[in-house]
Amino acid sequence: MTPIFKLCEDYVGKLAALDPIGAATGGVAGGFVPATDYSPDGHAARAELVRRTLAELAGLSATSDADRHAAAHLRERLEAEAAWHEHGEPLRMLRGQFGLVNLIRDSVDLLPRDDDQWHDVAARLHAVPVMLASWRASLDLGLARGLVAARRQALETAAQAERFAGVHDPLVASYGDGRLADELAAAAAAAHAAYAATARYLRADYAPRAAERDGVGAERYALAARRSLGADIDPAEAYAWGWAELDRIEAEMAGEIERIRPGASWQEVSALLDESHSVAGVDAYRGWLQEQHDRAIDELHGTHFDIAEPLRKVEVTIASGSTAGSPYYTSPTEDLARPGRTWWPLGGRERFAVWRELTTVFHEGVPGHHLQIGAVMAAGDTLSRFARTVRVSGHSEGWALYAERLADELGWFADPGTRLGMLAASALRAARVVIDIGVHLDLPLPDGSRWTFEKACEVLRERGHANSHRIHPEVVRYFGWPGQAISYKLGERAWMAARQAAGRHPDFDLKRWHTAAVALGPIGLDGLAGALERIN
Repeated sequence: MTPIFKLCEDYVGKLAALDPIGAATGGVAGGFVPATDYSPDGHAARAELVRRTLAELAGLSATSDADRHAAAHLRERLEAEAAWHEHGEPLRMLRGQFGLVNLIRDSVDLLPRDDDQWHDVAARLHAVPVMLASWRASLDLGLARGLVAARRQALETAAQAERFAGVHDPLVASYGDGRLADELAAAAAAAHAAYAATARYLRADYAPRAAERDGVGAERYALAARRSLGADIDPAEAYAWGWAELDRIEAEMAGEIERIRPGASWQEVSALLDESHSVAGVDAYRGWLQEQHDRAIDELHGTHFDIAEPLRKVEVTIASGSTAGSPYYTSPTEDLARPGRTWWPLGGRERFAVWRELTTVFHEGVPGHHLQIGAVMAAGDTLSRFARTVRVSGHSEGWALYAERLADELGWFADPGTRLGMLAASALRAARVVIDIGVHLDLPLPDGSRWTFEKACEVLRERGHANSHRIHPEVVRYFGWPGQAISYKLGERAWMAARQAAGRHPDFDLKRWHTAAVALGPIGLDGLAGALERIN
């Protein structure tokens, strides 16, 4: 192992000790530790680890292409992380939907549950009140220093925490009446009480002192965009491109609507498809999702990709109690013992319009996140441990959107209804670009009006064609997580440009390019085009 690979290895191990929740969620192997310290001291310890690692990296020389790639990824990610700490962002780390409360809840559900592992489940449940209290200490310090999150995020997270009071009861019930039953029940009750206490704190103590404005401004947005993309962007260019891309997609949607029912409106066609292309009941929905995941793997393996045997299964998980509007993915563990999982919120639905969701199957599973992230986790020592476990949102989300386009090229949306669903999902991602940049930088809409929460919901509904159950949580997410929503479309743009450039080589072979592109591991968008062009 080279000194650079050894530094990457050491950093991942040390960070896992300081942030076991993040490590476990990201699939990092290691001994079980029940809690992450989210207090100011915990954040300071992680910031110091970043600074020490960057200083050590500066004294090392790369001896191979693998070394240079590992060093570049480590440096780029840690520099973005250092800037995040230096600006005090951990002290206002508060966002609805995909925030810390949801992470802590998921960290319980992700634990293995063999007979000898229920002790860990009980310990994690016991740790929930401790973790939430440490987080509140950081938020209190942020309030004292004038580093505050938006009031909307405080209230939305409070509502989420209230809904989580009781969320672990099905897990405890699944254990039965074994010898840990009483301990599990007591630990779950304590966790539920902590969710409720956090909701009260956010409503009564934090929200009255929080920022009224939702947007974060240019300086914080640039910091957030770099963290999500691994690149600096021209926000005005990206904003204009997002509107143009939305227009392009809507024109293509109009043609698809004509194929389904000439002269009909979007509303009429979507209502028709909701009736003809849907399943009823959670069990039928889960079964349909699993069947589509399995089919995609069967059809791609050996043809367009070589998928390692441990990755030829994606586990569908219904995200009970989740208020997130969007499905999401969690990776396998480093040892591949825990499978890759896709998580599907119900959104209060009992009937599921699968014509809209087939494209998301390919995004979250294969050839999307599971194929790319799973292949990286299975790469062994050809990639640094840091590259295997630390991703760049623009790289991975861009690949997942590219995967949806690839599915279209392969004819997997031959049914006009499912292709319309794919285009509607693409429109939603383009709407994310304009909402995210427009809100946080206070840029005008094309008609000169200004962004509000209601206007963002309108754009997502009318231009992004979002399902009704997704609109509110999606907009809450964009408002509370600046720079993340742009990673999908801007990442896709980078992947498509890289493939186009590589395709100009006379010996271009798509399967070979896919294999090599995935094998490179995560790359910031600043370096993506050059790295992908060189692989031919």
